[in-house]
Formats: sequence, C-alpha cells, structure tokens
Amino acid sequence: MRAGLLAGAVALLAAVAGCGPSGGVGDGAGDGAGRSPGVGPVPGAGALPPVVDRVPTRDRVVFLTYDDGAERDPRFVDLVRERRLPVSLFLTDSVVGPGYAHFARLRSVGASLQNHTLDHPALRGLPYAGQRAEICGQQRKLKSRFGVRPRLFRPPYGTYDTTTLRAAADCGIAAVVLWRVTLEPDGHLTYTDGPHHLNPGDIIAVPSGEAPTLSLTERTTRLLTELEERGLEVGKLEDHVGHISPSAVPGEHRSPLSPSGV
Repeated sequence: MRAGLLAGAVALLAAVAGCGPSGGVGDGAGDGAGRSPGVGPVPGAGALPPVVDRVPTRDRVVFLTYDDGAERDPRFVDLVRERRLPVSLFLTDSVVGPGYAHFARLRSVGASLQNHTLDHPALRGLPYAGQRAEICGQQRKLKSRFGVRPRLFRPPYGTYDTTTLRAAADCGIAAVVLWRVTLEPDGHLTYTDGPHHLNPGDIIAVPSGEAPTLSLTERTTRLLTELEERGLEVGKLEDHVGHISPSAVPGEHRSPLSPSGV
C-alpha cells in the first residue's frame, strides 16, 4: 500500500512538472509563461528567422521595399513594368482596405507581396498570441487573395522582440526585414547608421507618406537616377535573403525611424 502511494505521488509530480511552458530564452511578456489553455501553442525554441537591414552581397544591387499600401499611384504600376523593377511590397490589411486590386496589378508586373501585419501595431512586448494573430492573420489574407504565402515580414516601426521572431517562424516567415535607408516623402534619403550614401546590399524602405511632397512614382524615379549614378541596380530581395543563416536568439530591437516611420 505504502509503495503504491509513493509511486502515485511521484507520477503526479512528474505530470505537474511537464505542464510548464516549453524551454527557450525569456524576454518578458509573450514568452509563453502563464499561458492560458486554448490561447494557442507555446512557441518553440528552434531556429529563428534572420533579421536583416542590409544584405551581404558582392552584387552591385540595392533593394526597394514599400510599406503599408496607403499610396496607390497608378503611374507606379507603369514604372515597375517599364523598368522591370523587382520591388517588395510589405502590406498592412487595414491600410490597404479596398485597394488590393491595385496590388494585384503590381504583382502581375513583377512586384512581390510581403507581410506587414493586419493592423500595424508595434509588436514588441505584446503576448505571443497577439503577435502570432497579426502575422499569421495577414499570411492568410494574402494567401486567400493572391494564392501566395509571403516568406518575408517587416514589423511595424521596426520594433520586435524574440517573441516576434518565434511568432514569425511559426507563421512560415523566412526572414524579418528592416532597413538601413529611408526614401523620405520629399525624395531625399536618410540613413539609420553607417555611411550616408548608398552601398551594395542596402535595403531601402519607402514609407507611405500622409502628404508626400512628391508622388511615389516621382520619388522612385529620382532614386533610380541616383542608383544609376552610383552604378547600382535594384535586386530581388527574396533571392538574396534566402542565403542568410537563421538567427540565434537576438534581444529586443527598435530600428531608428524616419520622421514618417514605417
């Protein structure tokens, strides 16, 4: 009898010990600690997607990325087609609204459509379930509308934590894309760090300006002229980030923002 009770107690303790969250490096809210049943799977501690603001490459290319989807300049479609620009568009569902047809046209002329969340919240510090809902929700939206599941993700405002990377990985994201250069609404370039001129491998972010001085087509055309003067071309981001190794477990990050943010 006594031996049976002892065995039962040991089994009970083992079961309780196995109910905790999965292992991994903690970073505050969103790690999985204290998760309520039914909220969703606890994120694992496997490989995380790399976080890039530029791409190591010997090719004389830079990468053009456009955020949100608020600006829908019809002339931009013609520019992308005529110049065969492999631009990447990071779309937010609540910003794009009824404008998905415009981005279908852009996709048909060579642009790629990527993930910028459903509602554009600052993700850092949010619980895992909330971050996953924002990222996976936009994955499903883009899959249902265009038949593609993006492999690239840009966190709004450039803010993220380890929970963001875990959620992104669980949603099928291969790389988290930041930027080193911003094309401002008036057409000039600003830099987050490093040399204040364009270099091969730079990722250029083009935020949606509320009242841009120049149209999207005008800003991009000016930028293309500068690229030509520096002997640079526009590369396809997806082809280059695929060669970058997964992250270890980076800490929190907040990218320096342009005045307009992304």
